[in-house]
Amino acid sequence: MSISSRTARTVRILGVASASAALALGVAGNALACNIRDFSAVASCDSGKGSITVTDTDASRKEATVTVYLEENGADAKKVGEKTVTGSKDGAIVTFSEDWAANAKYRVRIDVEGILHQDLDILTTPSKACATSETTPPASESTPPASDTPTPSATPSSSATPSQAETTAPATAGDNSPSPAAGSSNLAETGASSSTPMIAGIAGGLVVIGGGAVFFGMRRRGSASKGN
Repeated sequence: MSISSRTARTVRILGVASASAALALGVAGNALACNIRDFSAVASCDSGKGSITVTDTDASRKEATVTVYLEENGADAKKVGEKTVTGSKDGAIVTFSEDWAANAKYRVRIDVEGILHQDLDILTTPSKACATSETTPPASESTPPASDTPTPSATPSSSATPSQAETTAPATAGDNSPSPAAGSSNLAETGASSSTPMIAGIAGGLVVIGGGAVFFGMRRRGSASKGN
């Protein structure tokens, strides 16, 4: 039985239409399928506190499990946390609180049951960490600044230990003179004594005797010169 040319042409048209429909359904299925490109992660700061945010833009609304690990030397140092997220065309967000350090590295694992089990590219935090919200409180008005507080100076050794010159009383001019005898009059204190009149009388007598001797000597010399 031969097939007419008209029938063959109809079959070819149906085959092309079926193939086009299958291709369109395949493209639509791939567009709706969940894949790793639907997920992204970023490290951010909120009110001075660090966090890691993962966004899921899976339009097929598959439920995914997101796990975040801190990486050190190419290995997991600690598990930051694990949460589930249901994808959305507009983007569903899940946030992990983490006080990350500058240039820290994190591994983000995405698991969708029966479809996806894959890591995102390693997340590296910014080069500047979040500013801490705990700042040093300003100095109280009642507390004077450090510069206004007098600092006690060290006590000089000269004030603590008096020098030999300060401990030794200076010698007076009268220390080498003899002390006045007991019972002496007030004249002893000025350099005179009670024997002064007697000494003066003896000196006067000697003067008189000397004068007499000179007088008689001169007379004898005169008499001798006259006899010659």
